[in-house]
Amino acid sequence: MMARKRLASAALASLLFVAGCYQDETVNAYGAAGETWRLVEVDQSVVDYAATLIFPEPGQVTGKAPCNSYTGSMTAPYPWFEMGPIAATRMACSDLEAETAYFSALSEMSQSEVLGDTLILSTEEGRTMIFKADE
Repeated sequence: MMARKRLASAALASLLFVAGCYQDETVNAYGAAGETWRLVEVDQSVVDYAATLIFPEPGQVTGKAPCNSYTGSMTAPYPWFEMGPIAATRMACSDLEAETAYFSALSEMSQSEVLGDTLILSTEEGRTMIFKADE
């Protein structure tokens, strides 16, 4: 019994050590953290709907699409951008078509760049999403 407790304590200590060593290498650590990023442009066209992107903590992405709030994971090292499956609330609204286009574009993005108050997401094929930090 005592050996099991020691083994469990050692395993817990190892997990805590590994968690403490984790260093965020995502866009979150390279200027995106602490901001609410507001979408302003997709593929060189100004958007006429509201959408945001937030990096609340390492490995997590949240935001508001035209109709619904969403969340997803993000673990690709900067400058790469790879958002895990998007989970969104399911409220209906008149902007569902824009929301579908937003989620589609967001899921295609593969690179990120933070330039001051601007976040640029892009693909190798030339698609872009431009976000500005809310003031």
